[in-house]
Amino acid sequence: MISKCDVGDQAPDFDLPTDAGPLRLGDLRGRFVVLFFYPKDDTTGCTAEARDFNRLAPRFAAAGAALVGVSPDSVARHVNFKRKHELDALTLASDPSHATLEAYGVWKEKTLYGRKYMGVERTTAIVDPEGRIARLWRGVKVAGHAEEVLAALVEAQAAFARH
Repeated sequence: MISKCDVGDQAPDFDLPTDAGPLRLGDLRGRFVVLFFYPKDDTTGCTAEARDFNRLAPRFAAAGAALVGVSPDSVARHVNFKRKHELDALTLASDPSHATLEAYGVWKEKTLYGRKYMGVERTTAIVDPEGRIARLWRGVKVAGHAEEVLAALVEAQAAFARH
């Protein structure tokens, strides 16, 4: 069943493997989480996006936010991707069953050169400390996106502190 999350919705929990062991969204409750969903390790756009988030990871951490990338690639592929591109600051979660991708509504039919296939729609979500989606970007264009998310995180934190 494919759903579609929106701002204000409870973020679907997940339990996914990473190179550092299992990761549950529920275990990150109490802090902001930036989830970036991307199609495939080691492709041009995904590499640029991961490198941008990795470069800004110290600033996300200083803001108290966890930064997690999710794709259908295997943990072994994530390990190689991280090593090849020096993405040491990122946590990359593996969702080969697409269950989490479907829960967030990012596993979609796509078209490339007239061919239809299922794949990940590049999407980013900021989840607040109560587990609700505070901000959401669908159909992300990579250039400048990580910086935009960082600025939105600061705004979301200020709004959360006021409520």
